[in-house]
Parts: sequence; structure tokens; C-alpha cells
Amino acid sequence: MKNALVVEDDKKISMALTIRLASMGYQVDSAPDAVYAMNAAVKCKPEVVLLDINLPGGNGFVVADRMRASAALAGTPIIFITASKDPEMRMKAGGYSSSLFLEKPFRVGQLSDAIEQLCH
Repeated sequence: MKNALVVEDDKKISMALTIRLASMGYQVDSAPDAVYAMNAAVKCKPEVVLLDINLPGGNGFVVADRMRASAALAGTPIIFITASKDPEMRMKAGGYSSSLFLEKPFRVGQLSDAIEQLCH
């Protein structure tokens, strides 16, 4: 079974993403903040990470930097998700290899398309 990691501090959004990913055939692990994200990623070895940018304990870019510095996680696809309208965030997210950016709220189809684009 494929693994996915959802790093999201909003419990409702995390649950919605988990349900959607499970319906797509993923075993889903989650982390509520930047502190737990790396441990969860190392543990579950995800095929894709849905990573909120604004997180307690750091931000999604810190998590992405740590993942890219880890030999085991360096190539893991990341889908950055945020409600922020800040264009600099979109540009910064675009600077990571194997990554995409989705602005909340997004349609279910956008998530499916992003995962298909990165993981296949």
C-alpha cells in the first residue's frame, strides 16, 4: 500500500485530506506541526507529503528543507498547502524539486491532479 503524510494543524482539514487520500488508496499518517513532521516522515516513508506552510513549531518550508537534507526523504514529492494569498510563498514553494502548491480552499480534483502529476 502507498503511504502519504498529512502535516496540517487544523484537525478538520487534516481529517478531510486523510479521508480523500484513503479513498485514493493511501495509508495516511499525520502530524499536527513542524516538530512532529520529520519523525512522522521518517517513520512512514511517504510517497507524497501534503504540507501546510503555516504550522506551529516552525513552518512548512523548514520541514521541506529538513526533508530535502535527509537522504531517505530528499526525493519525496511535497504538495504545499496554505490559505495565504502571499505570492512570495508560492514562489518559494516552487523552488523545491518535486513539489507543487495548492491554495486553500482547493477542489478535490486539484488534489488528485497534483498527486497524479507528482507521483506517476
